[in-house]
Amino acid sequence: MALADLLLTVLPADALPHYLTHYVPGKTPLSTFPVVSATLASYLVIIFGIQEVMRNRPSQKLNTLFRIHNAFLTLGSGLLLALMVEEVASIWVKSGTYDTMCNETSWTPRLEFYYMINYYFKYIELFDTVFLALKKKHMAFLHVFHHSATALLCFTQLNGKTSVSWVVISLNLLVHVIMCEFPGWIICVIVEWFTDYYYYATAGGAKIWWKKYLTTLQITQFIIDLFIVYFGTYQHFAHSRFPHLPHVANCAGTETAALLGCALLSSYLVLFINFYIQTYQKPAKGKKLFVNGNGHADATGLKQE
Repeated sequence: MALADLLLTVLPADALPHYLTHYVPGKTPLSTFPVVSATLASYLVIIFGIQEVMRNRPSQKLNTLFRIHNAFLTLGSGLLLALMVEEVASIWVKSGTYDTMCNETSWTPRLEFYYMINYYFKYIELFDTVFLALKKKHMAFLHVFHHSATALLCFTQLNGKTSVSWVVISLNLLVHVIMCEFPGWIICVIVEWFTDYYYYATAGGAKIWWKKYLTTLQITQFIIDLFIVYFGTYQHFAHSRFPHLPHVANCAGTETAALLGCALLSSYLVLFINFYIQTYQKPAKGKKLFVNGNGHADATGLKQE
């Protein structure tokens, strides 16, 4: 029995209203721009407010709570990835590689539901920053921007129904697949397993020697993301606006969502490369190591003397 079908035997999915299992703009929670922008603006107000309140107060440890938070995200993301791989594999068997990435039929009801769960996970991940503020850790621009922009990115892709969404989400989720038989589907999601474990371990004060390689994997992840997203965007524009250009077929999704996805993922790559240079290639003496976009950098984000 498929994992999704097995879960449906124990979870009351049928009892949920339609707008909680399908993305319905205006009815599904956090599905309109005013609500999303207000929520993300509130996030910024809260974290900078906590920083101000904590300025003359001792830092909070919160290690146990922090570990519970990250353990929940790790296990939840792992399950979500397994469900997505199962669904995408079934589409690929029937449709082949290109249609799995680009055909509008690859936006199935199950994948849409998984995208919604992944989207809501991004709001839970905002608590990473709340913990850092309470622990009085330095928060670099990259961390705050990456967390808030990723929630916005997921929102735009749900609204735009971009068919390549599963590729980027899988890359950003959890552990897995060194290299599959699917041409072009080289998924280095191992990045996120290491990322979540890193955050979990350092919450207890552990020193992680492979943090530099984690950042390298994150950069690799964004390069693969961009290759897929730019490829899909090119196919769409070539098909719909410049048919004389060589292309395979249309790649489904709105142009606004595609262009915003390209812009945000490009900015991530630039910021992570800059973080890598600032953190690992400059002389270490008297340098500050800052928290990166996933809440990581050196294990603590503290100034290194």
